[in-house]
Amino acid sequence: MEKALWYLLVGTRGGQSRAQLIRAIEERPRNANQLSEVVDLDYNTVRYHLDTLLEHDVVEKGGDDYGALYFLTDRFEQHREAFEEITEAMD
Repeated sequence: MEKALWYLLVGTRGGQSRAQLIRAIEERPRNANQLSEVVDLDYNTVRYHLDTLLEHDVVEKGGDDYGALYFLTDRFEQHREAFEEITEAMD
């Protein structure tokens, strides 16, 4: 997971946006539309990043597709310290 986080946050474009989405979900579960408003990104951009985070088991979704809420996975929670170190290195 640590390698995946480095890749997702530092190794590709959009890492800063993905970090913002993780922080917003960390505050409380939200759907894509709510996340779009919170991080001030286009809805389609948010969906793209959420799909990427889903693929790498950082987030999971619950509920129907349109109003699905996104949560951080247990696997991510086990690697939270690595996330914090990576985001500090990004600043």
